[in-house]
Formats: sequence, C-alpha cells, structure tokens
Amino acid sequence: MKDTSLQAAPAPALAATDAQRPTTVRWRIFLILLLLAAINYIDRASLSVALPLISAEFELTPAMEGLILSAFFWSYALMQIPSGMLLDRFQVRNIIGAATIGWGAFQALAGGAHNWITLLITRVGLGVAESPIMPAGAKLNGAWLTPNERGRGATLVDGGAPLGTAFGAIIIAGLITWFDSWRIAFVIAGVGTIVVGIWAWWYIRNHPSEHPKVNAAELDYINQANAVASDGNGRKAILKELLKSRSVLAMFAGYACYNSVFYGLLTWMPSYLHQAHNLDIKAMGGATFLIFMCGFVGELIGGWIADKWKASGGQPNTVMRSMFAGSAAVAALCILLVAYTPDAARVIALLCVALFFIRWCGMYWCLPAILGGKSKAGILGGSMNFCGNMVGVLVPILIGLIVQFTGSYFLALIFFVVMAFGLMLFSGLIDYRERGLA
Repeated sequence: MKDTSLQAAPAPALAATDAQRPTTVRWRIFLILLLLAAINYIDRASLSVALPLISAEFELTPAMEGLILSAFFWSYALMQIPSGMLLDRFQVRNIIGAATIGWGAFQALAGGAHNWITLLITRVGLGVAESPIMPAGAKLNGAWLTPNERGRGATLVDGGAPLGTAFGAIIIAGLITWFDSWRIAFVIAGVGTIVVGIWAWWYIRNHPSEHPKVNAAELDYINQANAVASDGNGRKAILKELLKSRSVLAMFAGYACYNSVFYGLLTWMPSYLHQAHNLDIKAMGGATFLIFMCGFVGELIGGWIADKWKASGGQPNTVMRSMFAGSAAVAALCILLVAYTPDAARVIALLCVALFFIRWCGMYWCLPAILGGKSKAGILGGSMNFCGNMVGVLVPILIGLIVQFTGSYFLALIFFVVMAFGLMLFSGLIDYRERGLA
C-alpha cells in the first residue's frame, strides 16, 4: 500500500507560510486615496476645461476669469489648518467620507449656476469640502507606512493631482462634447464623486490595527519598521517648537513655490494652449491629458526612486535634496524654453517633460509625518497645504492680470521659472531625517 502521509504533509506547511505572508491593505488604502485625489482634481479642473464656454455665456473678462478660477482656493486654503486640527483629533475615515460626499454635491450644484456669482459660490463650497483630503493623506502616511515606503505613499496621494487633471480634461471635454452642455458634465462628475466617497468611507480605517483585512504579519511589519525608525524615542512633537523649525518653515515655503508652478499651469494652461497656439477644445483636452499624465507617471517614478535609493543605504538628506533640486531645475529650463517656442507640438513636449520632473516634489507630502510625527502630521500637513494654496488664491488672479495688461503669456511663464528656482532653494534647507516622533 502506498504511503500518502508524506505527500499530504506539505499542504498545511504551505498554508502556514501563506498565512504569515503580510497582506497589502496599506497599498489598497493608498490606491483609494489616489482615486480620491484624482477625482478631487477632476472636479476642480473641470472649470478650467469648460472656461471658454462659461466665459462666453457669462461674458467674463480675463480678470473675472482669474477671480472665479481662484475662488476655490480661497476657502480651500483657509480651511487647511482647521481641517488638519480636526484630523489630529477625530477619525480620519469619517472626515474623508463626509468631505468627499460634500464636494460631490457642490460640483453637481455648479451645473445649475445661472450667473458668475452663483458659480463662484459653488466653487467656494467645493474648496471647503475638499480641504481635508490631502492632510488626511499625510496623516495616514504616518499611521500606515514604513519610512522606506513613505515616498511612494506620498506620490500616490499627490499623484492624484496630475492624474485627475489629465483625465479631467478628457472626461469633462468628452462629456461637454457628448451632451453639448458643460452643465450636464458638472452634474455627472458630482454624482460620481458622491458614489466613490461612500465606497472610500466603507474601506478606509484610521490605523492598521482597526482594519479587518490586515493580518498579523502586515501589522507587525508596519509596527516594527516604525519602532526601529523611532529608536525608542516616541515623544510627541510640540507644535510651537515645530513652527520655529527651519525645516518646517522651509517646507511651507518650498511647497508654496511648487504649487505656484503647478496651480498656475493647472488653471491657465488650457486657456494658454487655446489662445496662444489656437488649439480647439478637443485638441486642448488631448494636450492637457498628455501633459498631466506625464506628470502622474513622473511622480510615481520619483517616489519609487527615492524609496529604493533610501532602502539601499542612501542618506535621506542626499536623496531628497538631490531629487527635489534636480527636478525643479529641469522644470525651470523646460518652461523657459516654452516662453520662446512658437511651435505648439514642441510646447506640449516641453510641458510634458516639465510636469514629469516637477511632480517628483509631490514627495513633500511625506514630510509632515517625518517632521511632526503621527500626532502632528494632520496640522503640519494642513498648514503646509494652507501655504501652498494661498498661492492658489493669488496666482490665477496674478496670471489673469498679466495676460490682460500685457496681451501675452510670456511674463506668466517667466514667473513660473522663478518659482521653480525658489523650490530648489527652500528644498535644500530641509532636514529629511526621521525624528522618531509619536
């Protein structure tokens, strides 16, 4: 009789091995955050894509266009610090769910605007509702990821900006063309956002220990890696001390410079391509998609390079300063060349390269957890985003005034070059080493 006991033995052993393999819930959480951030930018970029039609319907001047484009950023920026405080005090999961449903409602209501004032009001509401999302990503970065994963986590969350802008251009332009109505396009986008918000609330948890899908191996992996990084310190950060830190202040200033470039391109690039290079709405949507998709791909690659470089022994200061300075320098050069290039195809190619590299600076979103620890990641992330989005209030208006009074986009492009050099400067003043703060 054939003995089958030896043949049957490996099955339980294999099952035990599988049971000890860490789950990957943390990366599913950050893929959901990527989706939320992308939808965030689809909704906020929808106005830029539809602006030529809205401007004609409401008879807007360039300065009025800039005012409406900036309206979102007023409330979004002012709500960043309160949002960060709420995230540090209450459950991240519930705030994410409520915020997403809220901004979807405002996006849908924008489709019913009957003049520029009501449109502006819906944009202000959109800014209030969207304000907690990015600080929530910083908060979850500290709770869910290890030090050698934070770069990828940060770029996944921040990567929603170029991804959402890219698909927003295609989706909104496609909906406008299909239904021959920017209003219907806004309503569809808003309802879709609400549905995704409900799903995100259902899956996301505040900490790995609370998630039913996280196994013991993944929980141990996260806790042990962060315990090694803390080196037994674990003290809570003091906000007053943080706000006096050179690294924190440089983080605020660097992120403001970064957003000056990105938000300037986000709000005005479609109009620039339409007016300066005679692209129609379909061609404009396609070019915007290509440019911002390059930004999304570049951001993911940048986060992967940084984490792998650090995991192989690279010092955090060497890794981050090199990557931030190099990416900002390439972006500055490309935008400078755009200012002197009359050919539309070359302009689009240069903007693709500029976005590919400057989006490496999305790794700024791993800094609140590094500099402030888990207990202050929300307020630091909110404060950083406040500084970054105050320029979102000012830059669209400034660019509108420059275009209106000079009749061209040349000085606007030079402004973006100067901001890229500011990004290089301030990024070099930050100490990127782990503090081990709780």
